[in-house]
Amino acid sequence: MTELTVEDRLLQAIALHVPFDGWSARAFDAAVADSGVDKTVARAHYPRGAVDLALAFHARGDRAMIERLKSEDLSALRFRDRIAAAVRFRLEAVEDKEAVRRATTLFALPIHAADGAKAIWGTADAIWTALGDTSDDVNWYTKRATLSGVYGSTVLYWLGDDSTGHQATWAFLDRRIDNVMQIEKAKAQMRDNPVLSKLMAGPNRLIQSIRRPADRTGFPGRWSGPGN
Repeated sequence: MTELTVEDRLLQAIALHVPFDGWSARAFDAAVADSGVDKTVARAHYPRGAVDLALAFHARGDRAMIERLKSEDLSALRFRDRIAAAVRFRLEAVEDKEAVRRATTLFALPIHAADGAKAIWGTADAIWTALGDTSDDVNWYTKRATLSGVYGSTVLYWLGDDSTGHQATWAFLDRRIDNVMQIEKAKAQMRDNPVLSKLMAGPNRLIQSIRRPADRTGFPGRWSGPGN
């Protein structure tokens, strides 16, 4: 039998306390005590306690989504449907919705908002990377920013969805992606319009000079899963 890692032991233990105490110092201390992990070791792995453990919980969901994407054959799907499938896989990777609800509350706090935004960006980056995105210009940023918005709003809808099989959530997700596709269509029409394209020539030259970061180490939301 494979020995559980420190992360596995702490996440398993804290799951019993998060519904009552949230991702709090009290829940973290209880998880350390229940798991048998030495306090010094636990703090070495998670210096900020429950906050860092909540981020580890989120990253675990990203890894599960990536593994499922690798095992599924999405080649027959339109690209927009592959994105929808990835977001759905990410939500279906969650075994404890209450843990996500509590994490959403935690990362809504101003002091932790940057961590929450970074985690969502990381999920969007993981999805685009897994689906083979090769963009290296401003599109690298806009794709992830747009998908972050889609994913974030879908999570909030999913948390309040009690429909059978979360069918209402998947319908909401499809509508959000359709909205994004309409925006992309409008942008393409602007580029093809001779008058508007001339007006935007200057800004477009500036935008086209933007490149994705050459060194993504420490970049907000960088996907740090297998192979990176």
